Amino acid sequence: MKSSLLFATLMSIACLISTTLSQERTDAALTDDPFRWLEEIEGPAVVAWVRAENEKTLGVLQSDPRYRHFYEQALSILQKDRIADIQLEGRGLEHFWQDENQVRGVWRRTTRESDRGQDPKWEAILDVDALAVAENRNWVFRGASCLPPEERLCLISLSDGGKEAVSMREFDRTAKTFVADGFRLPEGKQDVSWVDRDTLLVARDWGEGTLTQAGYPFVVKELKRAQSLSEAREIYRGEPTDSETQSLVLRDSERHIHATGAVRAISSFESEYVVFRPDGPVKLNLPKKAEIVALACGRLLVKLDEDWTPSEDTRFRAGSVISYDLDEWKQDPLRAKASLVFQPGPRQALSELTATKKFLILTILENVQSKAFVYKYAQGAWSATPIPLPEHTGVSLSVTYDEADRVKFTVSSYLGPTSVWYFDAESKRLEELKKTPSAFDASKHVVEQLEATSRDGTSIPYFLVRPKNARFDGAIPTLLHGYGGFQVPLLPSDLGPGGRLWLKQGNAYVVANLRGGGEFGPQWHQAAQGATKQTTWDDFLAVAEDLIRRKITSPRRLGVIGGSQGGLLVGAAITQRPELFNAAIIEVPLLDMLRYTKLGAGASWVGEYGDPAIAEQRAWIESYSPYQKLVAGKTYPVPFILTSTKDDHVHPAHGRKAAAKLAALGQPYLYYENIDGGHSAAANLTEHARQLALEYTYAWRRLCSE
Repeated sequence: MKSSLLFATLMSIACLISTTLSQERTDAALTDDPFRWLEEIEGPAVVAWVRAENEKTLGVLQSDPRYRHFYEQALSILQKDRIADIQLEGRGLEHFWQDENQVRGVWRRTTRESDRGQDPKWEAILDVDALAVAENRNWVFRGASCLPPEERLCLISLSDGGKEAVSMREFDRTAKTFVADGFRLPEGKQDVSWVDRDTLLVARDWGEGTLTQAGYPFVVKELKRAQSLSEAREIYRGEPTDSETQSLVLRDSERHIHATGAVRAISSFESEYVVFRPDGPVKLNLPKKAEIVALACGRLLVKLDEDWTPSEDTRFRAGSVISYDLDEWKQDPLRAKASLVFQPGPRQALSELTATKKFLILTILENVQSKAFVYKYAQGAWSATPIPLPEHTGVSLSVTYDEADRVKFTVSSYLGPTSVWYFDAESKRLEELKKTPSAFDASKHVVEQLEATSRDGTSIPYFLVRPKNARFDGAIPTLLHGYGGFQVPLLPSDLGPGGRLWLKQGNAYVVANLRGGGEFGPQWHQAAQGATKQTTWDDFLAVAEDLIRRKITSPRRLGVIGGSQGGLLVGAAITQRPELFNAAIIEVPLLDMLRYTKLGAGASWVGEYGDPAIAEQRAWIESYSPYQKLVAGKTYPVPFILTSTKDDHVHPAHGRKAAAKLAALGQPYLYYENIDGGHSAAANLTEHARQLALEYTYAWRRLCSE
């Protein structure tokens, strides 16, 4: 007995020493990082370093004779060869537009009748260029949230240079002016919902101790008109260890409120819903991986990202949509019975869902291609009718007319122009309204869906866009694009300027549908999360190897491209298998994964990657962290790293430090940091065209030159 106790005590001491030493090694590794100084956003030394790097990179790429041609072609396509993307519906059809005259952009509207023509007549609501000049501010428009049902009063979100943090101001959409003494919320990462014309639910920085480690709010307050922020009444408080907390206002298609509350995001993928009732707040008995997505047909709809057994005789599969009778749910949300709306079949996943006045519209992925359906609830059951949109495409819901039963779809493919379709769910009438001009003659190319076998034997689908007359001798310059994270799928889409700048010349483009993404639902994502994140990198490398095996391309002609999580993907690929690639475009990336929770919004992504402060999780993160894997004695494929000073989502230090380390190792690289743009790295069409021209000039120099 005593010897067992002694053994247990010694083991506990050993574990404590091991954990302490592991943490000390972690602290030492971070302290020994000579490039930590680049984590300061805009210090004088950092700004000087960025300017020097930009000057060097622009000197190389903009002096290439292809750059000017690529820039002009990209800008022309971005400014002219596109469809007005209707984003809001109020007193007509509204959207935000940028072109050569409206560089920052204009919020404008037209009538439904005018929109059906090729040259709609637009009325300006808010000119952001003029506002920026009048206020001498670097404003980037980040959208508007308008008060139902009239939607005359709106909260305008304005960002300084493209940051995620925004300032919010009340705006009268009819008078087209900011409301004197209206609601004004200073800059911050914040979430706001209208309750009525005099009441907002606000989650934001309320002062010391009200932000999570990731820099997002976890306290929701009720703010009344004419109140100062200090007078707002707290109505819900999450935990500082959460990802964030948001307000919740549930409205039906007639804009009636059925519940208010809060959504506590415990992590990137786990949430708790709380609704406010007369007898106090009630935490809903939903699984943590679930999301309330709509009110439709007198039902409350919930999407499940995990299997759920709410009772002994009821079980729902991950990826399903379930619904509750709204009246029953309101009477007692903890005892209401759920029923099935949609359950994915093999190689299927829910893509989007929205409600019209009497119907539910779903888009579904089937083998990474979109299908759309109308769902109707009658006599206690849901029935589905297909909407015959073009096949082999990616479909997104662009506008829902919830006062009626009409929707608009945007339909895209890799070679066909983007088109907008109008659908009347009542009459089942479907018509194509308009399409973009073709960026290039796509008749000489073909799209194939192929599969590679990953390390564990799983088949990984990918799309190959190549010339029809391709000779499979390994000589085709090829760009391989991937993402593979956060349950986000990569769908067929119009390549835009990329078609003219890259495909037109006889090159190939590949999109890999990796585990970690959402192409096949929650299970596809969860198969490459946390301890198994290496699976995403294995899938990507398997696609690269498959392209080489099929002799579509060769390491000399193969480049990789990705942004954000996709930037981490590219970083992992070139540090694990640098011999497979000759080019790497790394956009707004995560790279230093041992520091990511300390940078930008990184702490909110622990659910995706794990926590490097925990020894076991640090071990699996360190095994692939690209910044730490940049070492002497390896040759990397001269990466081109792009980021933005104003990116407060993924900190620019990830890219900066990787570039500085490559320089210290004597490895060639290119680095460009756009001052504005935020996480998109471009605040307007001119900056976007410049980014594209730089990237494709780089790709041509690396993959196409002899």
